Order: sequence, then C-alpha cells, then structure tokens
Amino acid sequence: MNNFFRGLIAAWGAKKLGGGCFSTIIIFIIIWVLLGKCNQQSQAAAQLVRTKVAISK
Repeated sequence: MNNFFRGLIAAWGAKKLGGGCFSTIIIFIIIWVLLGKCNQQSQAAAQLVRTKVAISK
C-alpha cells in the first residue's frame, strides 16, 4: 500500500477512534503498523505464486 494512502487511512481511523491527543497518536501508530503488516503479507503471497509458476514451467 502506498505510504500516502496508508497515512490517510491511519489518520482517519485515529480521528474517529481517538479521544484525546495522546490516544489519537497511539491509535494512528497502531493503525499505521497494522496496515504495513497487511501489505507485507500480500506481497509474500504474490511472490509465492510467482515462484510456483516459475518452477512448473
């Protein structure tokens, strides 16, 4: 996921879920990290598919 859109989604979620200043920052960081982890898993799955295709040829 593009870092710009990842930041927008994290900021929107932090604004909706955050109560005060400190909690909003913590929620932003948590959402940012989770979106980054989702992106890593999808890249790993795509790489696995490419490897299987290359082996079967």
